[in-house]
Amino acid sequence: MTIAQVIAGRGEVWSCNADDNVSDAITMLAQHRIGALPVRDGETGVAGIFSERDMMRCLHKHGEAALHMKVRDMMTAPVITITSGTSVLEALALMTQRRFRHLPVVDGGTMVAFVSIGDLVKYRIDKIEAEADAMRSYIQQA
Repeated sequence: MTIAQVIAGRGEVWSCNADDNVSDAITMLAQHRIGALPVRDGETGVAGIFSERDMMRCLHKHGEAALHMKVRDMMTAPVITITSGTSVLEALALMTQRRFRHLPVVDGGTMVAFVSIGDLVKYRIDKIEAEADAMRSYIQQA
């Protein structure tokens, strides 16, 4: 079970740039009801991650002035990435060990997706339920 299976059929990845204002990134988080944005490094790469946690730390430290700062000033960097060939369990273990909730998926130097721990847990639970349903069906037929 790989990340490629989790991200299959996904659409656009919402992101921001390091030079964007924090207030604009916050607006994007709120509009899309998401907890983090990958911060683009040019057209293809990832410079960091801007998350709700980053925002809260910066607001605590700088107050209202944080809203006028650049994303680069509060994003988490350097960023750890995975590939579409990474197993779901390996990605979950990485997130658990490193205590973060989002991972950019980068193939050949280009970000192709952005996954959350919620995405991976949901995918894993769906797979377990499908296996259980198949086992129940098998037992009923026996």
